[in-house]
Amino acid sequence: MRRTVGAMLALLLALAGTAAMADETRWVTSDGTALKQEATMSSPDVAPLPVGTALTVIEAGDRWIRVRTADGKEGYVYAGRISDTQPAAEAGGGDGLFGESMQQSQIQAAKADSARSIRGLSPETAQYAKQRGTPASYQKALDRILARQVTPAELKAFLRQGRIGEYAP
Repeated sequence: MRRTVGAMLALLLALAGTAAMADETRWVTSDGTALKQEATMSSPDVAPLPVGTALTVIEAGDRWIRVRTADGKEGYVYAGRISDTQPAAEAGGGDGLFGESMQQSQIQAAKADSARSIRGLSPETAQYAKQRGTPASYQKALDRILARQVTPAELKAFLRQGRIGEYAP
């Protein structure tokens, strides 16, 4: 009897948690995200989901979340590609006097930060490394790592081959 009551209580709590997820908003945070017909990577795409797309959670799962787009399309998205916080590039919105220019400015700043990181250490960081006596061989190794670029196709192949993320069984 106690076991049955405990199982019923656990089921009710799980259902309550799923119900609480309904109508929550999540945002797409990864390039190349697609709304899927089923909760598998091999499922056909329903629609592409650009970074910053707002999604309404219909049903939460561990790895795949059932969602609805603003235009009413429903499907599944891998949980690792969405967040419960709005991406920074979307902050400020498109309304108001400076809305669009603020978005563009933030996107440009993100690109500039990315470009700088590819070129190696900033002057301040290089000075700090020199003061701390960091060997030059460490900087050269870091520069080689930072110069390595992986294409989206290479990343996708790596994830698929390793059965990682949304490609995991």
